[in-house]
Amino acid sequence: MRTVLLLIICLCLLSCSNDDNLVSITENDVLNFSDILSIDFENLPNYSNQVIPSYITKDNTTFGSNITDEAATLGRVLFYDKQLSSNNTVSCASCHKQEFAFSDNLQVSNGVNGVTGRHSMRLVNARFSDETRFFWDERAETLEVQSTMPIQDHVEMGFSGENGDLNFGDLISRLESTNYYPALFNLAFGDTTISEDKIQLALAQFIRSIQSFDSRFDEGRSLVNNNGTPFPNYTQQENLGKQLFMQAPVFNNQSQRIDGGIGCAGCHQAPEFSIDPNSLNNGVIGSADNSGADVLVTRSPSLRDVVKSNGTANGQFMHIGVSSNLVTVLNHYDNINLAGNNNLDPRLRPNGIGQQLNLTQDERDAVIAFIQTLAGSDIYTNNKWSNPFND
Repeated sequence: MRTVLLLIICLCLLSCSNDDNLVSITENDVLNFSDILSIDFENLPNYSNQVIPSYITKDNTTFGSNITDEAATLGRVLFYDKQLSSNNTVSCASCHKQEFAFSDNLQVSNGVNGVTGRHSMRLVNARFSDETRFFWDERAETLEVQSTMPIQDHVEMGFSGENGDLNFGDLISRLESTNYYPALFNLAFGDTTISEDKIQLALAQFIRSIQSFDSRFDEGRSLVNNNGTPFPNYTQQENLGKQLFMQAPVFNNQSQRIDGGIGCAGCHQAPEFSIDPNSLNNGVIGSADNSGADVLVTRSPSLRDVVKSNGTANGQFMHIGVSSNLVTVLNHYDNINLAGNNNLDPRLRPNGIGQQLNLTQDERDAVIAFIQTLAGSDIYTNNKWSNPFND
C-alpha cells in the first residue's frame, strides 16, 4: 500500500512541474528509492518556508534561485553523494559535516588527489549575508557558481577534465545512468535533463536552506528593539561581551585602544554576524602548506555556530585552520602585525599602524562567553540536513 501511495505522490508532484510534462516513475523506481534514499516523498521536508526572524534582513539569494522543497531535496541528495567525486570516495558532506555546522574538524580536508589548500568554510547561514561571492578569496561570483567548482577541482573531487581526469560530462553521464536522478531532476525542475546549471541550482538551494536561528542570542534579540540593548536572558558577563563585540574601539595616535569596544561587528555584521562585503584581509596570511603568504583571503563565514553552546569548536578557525581555540583568535586581533601584508583591512590598522586592543582577561572571557551564545542546536541534528542515503 505504501508503495502505491509513494507512486501516486511522485506522479502528482511531477504533474505540477514547471513545464507540465509528466514523466512516469514506475513502481520499481519507487521501491529503489526506498532502498537507496530515506526521503519520504509523501512529505518532503520544509526547506522553502522556514521561520526567519524579522530582524534578519541580509540575503544573497540569486534572482531565480528561490528555494523549493523539491530542488533542495535534490540538492541534499547531491550534497551527500560520493558519486560526485571521480573515484566515488568524496562528497560535499565529506568536508562540510553537519556535526561541525557544515565545516570540517580537520585543518584541511581530504580530496581524491590530496588535501585542500585551505580549511573548509562553515556553510551555516551562508544565505544570510550581503556578500554574494564565495570561497575565502571570493573567486566565485555566486553560491551557484561555487557549488560545482570543488567537483571540477583536480585535488578535491577530481572531475577537472585535465591531466587524465574525468570531465563534468562524465559526471552527468554517471548521474543519468542511475535509476533515481532523472526522476529527482524531473521532480525539481520539470524534466529529466541533467545539466551543470541544474546541479548548481539544487546544491545552492540546499545550502541556503541550512539555517540556525535558535540560539540564546536569538532568544534575547527577540525581547529587545536593537542589537545594542542589554539582553534580559544574558548574564552580566555575556552582555559585557556583546557590548565589546558591537562597539567600535577608540585608539590613540599609536593605535592603542584607550576606550570603547573591540569592533568585531565592523566586519562581522550583527545580527547575521556575516562578513561585510567590503572587508579586506584580517591579518592572517599564512598558508596551510607553508607555501608562502596568502593575502587574498578576505571572506569569512558567519560567526553563528563558530563554536557550540558549550564552547566546543566546530572545526578549526581561519582559512589555515590555525587553531580550535577562541583565545588564539582574540590574541591575533589584540596585536595586529602589518609585516608582509599589503591587503590588510583599514579597520585593523588605524593611523596606518596595526591595532593594539590591550584586552584584559575579563574582556577576553566576556567576548568568548558572548560568542558561545551565537550557537543553536537544531542545525546539528535536524534530519532534513542529514545524509539521505540508507547506507
